[in-house]
Amino acid sequence: MTRPNRLTELDVHLTAADAEAALRADARAGLTADPKELPPKYFYDARGSELFEEITELPEYYPTRTERALLEESVAAIAEASGADTVVELGSGSSAKTRLLLDAFRAAGTLRRYVPQDVSEAALRGALDALAVEYPDLALHGVAGDFTKDLTALPTGGRRMIAFLGGTIGNLRPAERTAFLAHVRSVLEPGEQLLLGTGLVIDEPTLLAAYDDAAGVTAEFNRNVLHVLNRELRADFLPEAFAHVAAWDAEHEWIEMRLRAEKDMRVRVEELDLAVDFAEGEEMRTEISAKFRPAGVREMLAQAGFDLGRWWADEDRRFALSLATAV
Repeated sequence: MTRPNRLTELDVHLTAADAEAALRADARAGLTADPKELPPKYFYDARGSELFEEITELPEYYPTRTERALLEESVAAIAEASGADTVVELGSGSSAKTRLLLDAFRAAGTLRRYVPQDVSEAALRGALDALAVEYPDLALHGVAGDFTKDLTALPTGGRRMIAFLGGTIGNLRPAERTAFLAHVRSVLEPGEQLLLGTGLVIDEPTLLAAYDDAAGVTAEFNRNVLHVLNRELRADFLPEAFAHVAAWDAEHEWIEMRLRAEKDMRVRVEELDLAVDFAEGEEMRTEISAKFRPAGVREMLAQAGFDLGRWWADEDRRFALSLATAV
C-alpha cells in the first residue's frame, strides 16, 4: 500500500486480522502456561498509550526523560559518527524522539530518507502526515509490521542506521534478544549501523519506584491488559481484583511486572472457548524490563555481528546509547 505523496510511502505487512490472530495465540499460550504470562505489547491500546504518557511524566519514572536528555546532548555526535543517509526507527509510534535525530542528521548534511516502523498503521499514518509537513524535502517510507520478524520488509539502498530506542530491548527475554539482534544484523549490509538504547543497572530502590509509582498510574497501566482481553476476546476479568506487583530479579537483572490475584477466580475467555483458574495470591507476569551493564551490551552486540564503536551515557549512568556497526 503506497501513499499518493511523491516523497511518502507506506507499506503494510501487518493487518488487523494478523494482529487479532496474534492476540488470540499469545493469550491462549500465556493463560495456559505455568506460570501464566502475557506479552507487554498488549498494554498499548488507546487507553494504555495515554496511561504510558502519564507514566513518562511521573517524578519516579526516569527512563524517558533521561534518554531524551541524553539524545539532546549526544545527537550531533551520533550524526557525525554515523554519516547515514537513511534513519530507520523500530517501534516508532509518533516518532517524537526521532525528530532530534532527523534534525541532527539533516544539519550534518547526510539525511535523505526516514523509515518509521510500527505495528500500528494508524500511528504511522499520523506520523507520516505530520513529518511530511515538517520535512517536505525528506523521503518518508513507513513500514507497518512486527519488528521481531518483519525487518526483511525494510527498504534497502543508501547507508542505513536502524534506531531502536526507549530501552525496548529490555522487554525481550534473553533468547528473544539474541534472535532479534541476529535478525537486525541479517538485514543490514556491512558498515550499516544500529543505534541501541538500553537502561542500565542502578540501585534497586530507584528502579522499583520507577515501576511502582506512588500515584498508582503504573498499576492502572498494568491492569489495562485485562481490559484489552475483556474487550477483544470477550473475557470477564475483574481488573480491580488484581494487584500490581513490581519486583527486581537480581539474578537476571530485570524488573518484573506482575498481576496478583486477590482471590480465587475462574475467568472465561469466550473468543477462545477457554476457562482460566486463578488461585488467591497467584501472579501472572505481564512485563520484564531488563537493565544492562556496559560489558554486557558490548558482548550482546558482538555475538550478533556488531562492533560497538561509540557509547554515550548520562552522568548518573542510568541510560546508554550505543552506536554499533555491522561487520
